[in-house]
Amino acid sequence: MQTNLSEQSRKLPRAEEADKILRTCVHCGFCNATCPTYQLLGDELDGPRGRIYLIKQVLEGAPATAQAQLHLDRCLTCRNCETTCPSGVDYHNLLDIGRAVIDQAVPRPASQRLLRQGLRALAPNPILFKTLLQIGATFRPLLPRRVEAKLPHDLPAPGERPVPRHARRVLMLEGCVQPGLSPNTNAATARVLDRLGISVIAVPEAGCCGALDYHLDAQAVGLDRARRNIDAWWPHLESGAEAIVQTASGCGAFIKDYGHLLERDPVYAAKARRVSEMALDLVQVLADEPLERVCAATDRRIAFHCPCTLQHAQKLGGAVEAVLTRLGFNLTAVPDSHLCCGSAGTYSITQPELARQLRDNKLNALESGHPEIIATANIGCQSHLNSAGRTPVRHWIELVDQVLR
Repeated sequence: MQTNLSEQSRKLPRAEEADKILRTCVHCGFCNATCPTYQLLGDELDGPRGRIYLIKQVLEGAPATAQAQLHLDRCLTCRNCETTCPSGVDYHNLLDIGRAVIDQAVPRPASQRLLRQGLRALAPNPILFKTLLQIGATFRPLLPRRVEAKLPHDLPAPGERPVPRHARRVLMLEGCVQPGLSPNTNAATARVLDRLGISVIAVPEAGCCGALDYHLDAQAVGLDRARRNIDAWWPHLESGAEAIVQTASGCGAFIKDYGHLLERDPVYAAKARRVSEMALDLVQVLADEPLERVCAATDRRIAFHCPCTLQHAQKLGGAVEAVLTRLGFNLTAVPDSHLCCGSAGTYSITQPELARQLRDNKLNALESGHPEIIATANIGCQSHLNSAGRTPVRHWIELVDQVLR
């Protein structure tokens, strides 16, 4: 499409990038066919094409409005539209640029500001988050249903993590909320990797990946977190660590974007690019490893929910399913497996009604094959799907850990 950015927009640090992305779009509308919010709401402005037009108008000088902000807020950033788009429109980066411009121009109501600031203060702090979870579990019967549903149920004990002892070493992002919501995930990962001759090295200085701040009106803070993580990982990468492993595909998708997001930073550009290259989802590490040698065969009936950040952002759709099938798991068919479950980071909290509809639709699809358990690859999806209190949801590596010989 043709563009004519305003004088003010041309001064933005990412103005050239925004203009290039806008010009890539041929407004064909294929994206709307796979957009979860467009399917629910049927509003052109709640689909990718409509949101692209809103951003274009603002960048060309039209006033930013609260209504435009709402339509952008409703976007899950699932990136399904990027998978569908025949023109290769880099939608999520355009959305980040547009949100930053509109959020700066349109002050949010006090209630929204408090919610977003509270999420940014709580979630990236694992100790505080875990403490509040424990308090919540104690007073579970007194909590409103909406809050109580977010608390984890019947979590398996994490068990022991093996001491590093192998020549092959990887780093692992521990995550913010995962240690509290699913403490066994990273422990199970360390055990499986250890049996394959790979040791997990803890890097406590590395904290939140930065995605939560970046997507909650604080892009600069999110990038500062990225820089701190790069500093924490760098000595280990220099001394021979093979990879930075993520067990949460949402974190992994953001870390793989460090190189792009920091490409204009003269101090961190080169390091960020290497960190992004070294960042691997767990399935990328295990796909070529001889898991059959260390795992017993199983025919357990499961459904796999492939998170949007795994299939659309990291382009790893089918990778986990292939590993589980190799080990004998009986994977049930999942209709519309490309659609988002509604978790989308903090979306289930900031847009609860839409998130609940998407969750229930996704569970109906996942349960259609009558699995005994649902597996996934992202803590946000796991927690969101579990909040319905239906079929149990676990990270797929926990199921692999259970069949270790």
